[in-house]
Amino acid sequence: MAKNQPIPSDAFVFFGMSGDLAHKKIFPALYNMVKRDALHVPVIGVASSDWTVKDLRDRARDSITTYGGGIDDEGAFEKLTSLMRYVDGDYNDKATFKELKQALGDSQRPESGGTGVLNSGLIRMSL
Repeated sequence: MAKNQPIPSDAFVFFGMSGDLAHKKIFPALYNMVKRDALHVPVIGVASSDWTVKDLRDRARDSITTYGGGIDDEGAFEKLTSLMRYVDGDYNDKATFKELKQALGDSQRPESGGTGVLNSGLIRMSL
């Protein structure tokens, strides 16, 4: 990698994945990134909504249909949903972050804002 080049991320962590911003903006953006072949890392949603991964995928479908102009590439949607993980828990509970660490697996450079590159070590939060 050339000097001063951004370091590629190997995961995208999103706190507040069950919230309104994710529903209206983030899911459609992630779907469009997959359609442009610009998203290849796990997308780990963290929220305290008592959801399953199926609930998360259903929410993504509704979001893209309602706010993203619809799903015109079922293959891209399937790829997006295959990348999605969900961690349920309270942000004040250390166990939530232990579960997040487990969901990250071998990832070393989580994404911070959807750009595909490490961005100041932040992780996107939408509460």
